[in-house]
Amino acid sequence: MRIDVVASASEIRTEDVIHRSAVVIDVFRTTSTIVTALAQGAICITPVETVPKAKQLGLEGMFLGGERFCKKIAGFDAGNSPLEYTKELVEGRKGIMTTTSGTRALIKAGKASYIFTAAFLNVKACAEVLAEVDLDIAILCAGQQDRLTMEDSLCAGMLIHYIKQSAVQPVRLNDLGLVVHQAYLGCEADLRNKLKESNEAKRLTKQGHEKDVDYCLTENAFTLVPVMEDHFLVPWKAKEKKII
Repeated sequence: MRIDVVASASEIRTEDVIHRSAVVIDVFRTTSTIVTALAQGAICITPVETVPKAKQLGLEGMFLGGERFCKKIAGFDAGNSPLEYTKELVEGRKGIMTTTSGTRALIKAGKASYIFTAAFLNVKACAEVLAEVDLDIAILCAGQQDRLTMEDSLCAGMLIHYIKQSAVQPVRLNDLGLVVHQAYLGCEADLRNKLKESNEAKRLTKQGHEKDVDYCLTENAFTLVPVMEDHFLVPWKAKEKKII
């Protein structure tokens, strides 16, 4: 099994994902929010790239979520804080989400055979699904301002660690995959404290989102794994493999 890690949404190319399972990671906060919203009972979430597109697609009864530069978008039901996506807001409803980096990465992964989302909240479950699907994998870090972030890279390293435990085939990594896996192993014993020192964690904390940081660094709180089906993110259910 080949696993390639891509550093940021801007670097994702079609050749990185085609005929592969793609998994998008945006720990702070898009993929953490998507996992949470579906776990709280949302029917599905449609990721879109722009605010006008989100407003255009929004229908009565749907919730709109998203941010630009960490701020909730005017007129939307929620921002990009997973803690805003409560049962009261999302249960039994469809949603639309647009964020600065995370939803862009999901859209750019569109040619993959499968598109999943991972965060620390569901990383082990995601690794198990990826091993079950048994295709080569592209781990797509959303990044921040077109740069790899500490939290996405260490989550990617943890994901690789769990995949190596679950996969039947030997796992081969690209250079960035080797780096993030070794970085994770080096931080494993004190991971949460290391991540709280990251630039993005400090920035969110300064903006008053310390509870989001704590929540997004929680490991394996959910077994739910979001997967893209016909442009909708829904909970994964085991199925027959696609014919590539």
